[in-house]
Amino acid sequence: MADTKSRNRQRLDLLGLLPFLAYVAVFLGVPTVSVVLGAFQDDAGGWTLSNISAAAGDPYLHAFVVSTEISALTAVIGAVVGLAIAFAVSASPPGGVLRQVVSTASGVLAYFAGVPLAFAFIAAIGSQGLVTKWLGALGLDISGFSLFGFAGITLVYLYFQIPLMVLVIFPALEGLRPQWQEAASNLGASRWQYWRLVGGPLLLPPFLGALMLLFANAFAAYATAAALTNGIIPLVPIQIAAVMSGNVAVGQENLGNALGLGMILIVGIALAGYALMQRRTSRWLR
Repeated sequence: MADTKSRNRQRLDLLGLLPFLAYVAVFLGVPTVSVVLGAFQDDAGGWTLSNISAAAGDPYLHAFVVSTEISALTAVIGAVVGLAIAFAVSASPPGGVLRQVVSTASGVLAYFAGVPLAFAFIAAIGSQGLVTKWLGALGLDISGFSLFGFAGITLVYLYFQIPLMVLVIFPALEGLRPQWQEAASNLGASRWQYWRLVGGPLLLPPFLGALMLLFANAFAAYATAAALTNGIIPLVPIQIAAVMSGNVAVGQENLGNALGLGMILIVGIALAGYALMQRRTSRWLR
């Protein structure tokens, strides 16, 4: 009788998952399959590797290199700065105002992107921005800094990378039990030894997982860079949009699918690494 009730409960749980599975299949599975198949087809529907060969050569290979460089740089800087902020906030009292403010602000800023973010930066530190003029009045000239180059894109990406890191790494910091540090101290370990031998190794998997998540987040970002640079910086998402819209050449949609396949593989590898690190972290966060 108990086994029957258990099986019925499992069936009900599976029925509850059906709407989610249907949503994933329609809006993620079908487009992914379409991109993968289209990457190996020509305009007539025949199978070919010409799209893959074109995507692996310039100028598209250069776009992959630039996207990787920006994604890696913003991921590393965002991870280090975000960890420092989360570590400082974790020392505050649980349920305190500081934790609530930082958590709420990070949740908002991590998803503030696209045209509004590009406009905010141009209005603030563009060549005629408010902050630029205020600093100029104080004798600090930053008019030579351009938001439309590599450094500008990096700065703008950090605006949402750092809050995302705070959100992702904070649960891992809270999972460190105070009793562990007390036990290490009672055994004669210094604070540095505790972090080198206990805290650091425990935080390494979630830190690496968050680093991969930030890389994937930056690599897949499109709207902010497109609105800010108008295609000046050759990023993969911008190249895909240009090809699919016919701005480069008409009838090159399958080349866009090949670029999308490369992007899926890179982001997929990063997210797989994130999932693996999260799985290891969950063992000691329970």
